[in-house]
Amino acid sequence: MTDSPEDRLTRQFAFLTEADRLKTVLRGTTITDGARRENSGEHSWHLALYALALAGEAPEGVSIDRVIRMLLIHDLVEIDVGDVPIHSQGGQAHGSAAIQAAEAAAAARIFGLLPEDQGAPLLALWHEFEANESPDAVFAKSLDRVQPVLQNIAAGGGTWTEYQVTWPQLEARVGVKIARGLPRVWDWVRARARPFFD
Repeated sequence: MTDSPEDRLTRQFAFLTEADRLKTVLRGTTITDGARRENSGEHSWHLALYALALAGEAPEGVSIDRVIRMLLIHDLVEIDVGDVPIHSQGGQAHGSAAIQAAEAAAAARIFGLLPEDQGAPLLALWHEFEANESPDAVFAKSLDRVQPVLQNIAAGGGTWTEYQVTWPQLEARVGVKIARGLPRVWDWVRARARPFFD
């Protein structure tokens, strides 16, 4: 059974209205001037630009269009769950089973607002990003990890002090994931981040 054209529009606009709530979710990092916390809507938009600007760093076979789609939807789950900074609770909260389950339920709810033929592919794309196994997902996840580091560098160390992040923690929690999809970029960023931890 398919939705009528009017029902499709109703469902599409319900999704788009819900997605607007992402602008109210404050993240653990600040904007580059350090004046305020970045919101998750801004983060997703900025990551789409990262994908465009750094497309030349992608390994052969990576679809930048798919990467941009992943990045535009990857944090919609924060509407329900909120931002879970990678350095919060000593780095333990971000990848916990409870957070993963909450995010999966949020993804099912949010993408379920759309007509099935749109919602199901977006939900699958979200799961692909989370699994971090396909070339597109690895590149997208690396971009997602590098952007906050650059925000913190631009903000003079940003929230690294607030979260009491050490250099070994930054390398283990973030650097390894950046290097997996953006090895040359991590070399460049690493040299600029290291002085904040001396």
